[in-house]
Amino acid sequence: MSSVTVSRVESAGDRTAALEVVKSVFCVEKKWITTVQNQIPDEPSGDNDVSWFLAKINDHPAGVLRLLYDPSFDIPKEYDVKFMPGIDVEALKNAGKYVEIGRFMILEEFRKNPRVALRLMRSAAAEVIERDYTHFITDVFEGEAHSPLNFHTRVLGFEVVGKHMFGELNCSSTRIILTLDILKLYRRVKDSRSRIYRELTDGFRGIFERKAALAKSGISRV
Repeated sequence: MSSVTVSRVESAGDRTAALEVVKSVFCVEKKWITTVQNQIPDEPSGDNDVSWFLAKINDHPAGVLRLLYDPSFDIPKEYDVKFMPGIDVEALKNAGKYVEIGRFMILEEFRKNPRVALRLMRSAAAEVIERDYTHFITDVFEGEAHSPLNFHTRVLGFEVVGKHMFGELNCSSTRIILTLDILKLYRRVKDSRSRIYRELTDGFRGIFERKAALAKSGISRV
C-alpha cells in the first residue's frame, strides 16, 4: 500500500517540492496563476499567520495545503460577494476563530487516492485545534473539473454561505464561499465506523479529549 505522509513546509527542500506541486497544478494545468514566485516565503515569517503542508506518497510530492490564520472579512468590493439568504455577516464573523484554507491541490496522478486530501485536512485540523481556532473558511470553484465542492459539503460538512465571481486567481468560474465548524464536524463523525471519517479524525481526537479534560479541571490551555 502507498504510504501517505504530511509535514509542515519548513525546510528548503520541502519548500521546493511544494512549489513544484503549485507550479504543476495552478500554473501549468489550471493556468490560474502565471508564476509561483512569492507563493511560499523563503523562510518562515515567525508570526505564525500562515502554514503550508506538503503531502507525499512514498516520498514523492503529491499535494499541498495552505492555512491563513485570522483572515479579514473586509472583502474587496470588486469581488462582488453575495451572501446567501439568511446569512448575517456579523453573526458569521463572531461565530468563532477562523482559519482560511487556500492553495489546496493534489497532483493529477494522485487524485484518485482520497487519503492524500484526508491526510492534508487531518494535519491542518490538528494544528488549528491545538491553536484554539474553531472554524475553517474557504473558496471552491463551482463547476470546475476537479472542484472539491462535493467532497467539502457532502463528506466534511462545509456549509455554503456566499458566492462571488471575482478573486485573486485567474478563473472565470463562480467562487463558492464555504465555512466549517470543526467541533460540529467532530461531534458528527467521532463515533462513525466509516474509514473516511476515521482517517480524518485520527490524530485530533486526542487533542479534543485533552482540551476537554483541561477545561473541566479549570485549565484553559495546554
